[in-house]
Amino acid sequence: MKITDVQSIPLAGATHDTGWPGGTDPNEQMNTLIEIHTDEGLVGIGSCFTHRVYVEASLTHLKPLLVGETVFEAERVSEKLRQQTFWYGRGGAVEHTISGIDIALWDLMGKALNQPVSRLLGGNYRDRIKPYASILFDDPPKLRDKLRQQVARGFRAIKMGWRPFGRVSRKMDELLIKTARDTVGEDVELMVDAGGSEQFWPHGVNWARETAKMLGDYHVVWFEEALRPDDLEGFKELRHQSPVKIATGEVFTRRQTFQPYITQRALDIIQPDLTKCGGLSEGRRMAWMAYDHGVLLVPHGWNTAVGVAADLALTAAMPVAGWVEYQVDVPYVEELILPRFQLDENGMLPVPTGPGLGISLNPEAVQKFSRGAR
Repeated sequence: MKITDVQSIPLAGATHDTGWPGGTDPNEQMNTLIEIHTDEGLVGIGSCFTHRVYVEASLTHLKPLLVGETVFEAERVSEKLRQQTFWYGRGGAVEHTISGIDIALWDLMGKALNQPVSRLLGGNYRDRIKPYASILFDDPPKLRDKLRQQVARGFRAIKMGWRPFGRVSRKMDELLIKTARDTVGEDVELMVDAGGSEQFWPHGVNWARETAKMLGDYHVVWFEEALRPDDLEGFKELRHQSPVKIATGEVFTRRQTFQPYITQRALDIIQPDLTKCGGLSEGRRMAWMAYDHGVLLVPHGWNTAVGVAADLALTAAMPVAGWVEYQVDVPYVEELILPRFQLDENGMLPVPTGPGLGISLNPEAVQKFSRGAR
């Protein structure tokens, strides 16, 4: 079975607020789906965290390298694409596009072999994963309402991120965390994302250290993006002093970028986004590297339902895993696929068991969010 074509599908019209300064226009196009077609009619689906303009530009070089390839060697084919585009820069839009292609290659291989991707990645250590509801911070009354909604929905873990946390005062930061803990009680896990990858992040290790101590008082599970993403030395110092787990990595691509953070013990949790870090192939490599160094993998999932499905497959195939990110109330997650994700009575997400990623695109949703530009 051979690959005959690769196509991109832009998503717009329901883009969620990112927490960046000024908010986000719903019509902003930040995620692009990938479809890989074959000579026997099977189609693999993937997702890229980047604008279609950059995906299509990347495909002008990647597509000729992909067409004619076998569907049964996902890891080799994606590495071939990476090596052949080496000189365009390591990372960025080309790697984001390869990420979507790689996810689609694994989905396609699973469909061709009639096996779930999680099994092809090495086997299932678990059949369900705890999702954490991923929300933005807000003023205390609004935050309280958001938290109650997620608890009522069945989530047993919630992460709060970005504004106004770290952007007003220490007093406000603690008020937000106290509000959250008082609202959800002690039985719901709380995580905090400072959003240190925001443009011109002002805080350094001293702020992060003192904030981590405060978070520890409220039994927060991890502190995410407390520093600028590239501050390796700062993360090493912070992890040594923090009473809570330290996490970062959502903007990184390629395992080589994660390697010093893992091997130099700069964090407790790596958070690669499979729709931009290199896909499942690269994600699996860095996940095992992390496991060998006592570091947890918790994929970043602020993207699409296809990304969530890939996260579930990878975390199912790792010996130690605890959570996947679930961006709530976002149509690209909630409406894009069939069957839709559904929490069980224990607040867990079942790992799909169907061939490939175990999901299918919802044609009506794709038509609506791509506006016919399939």
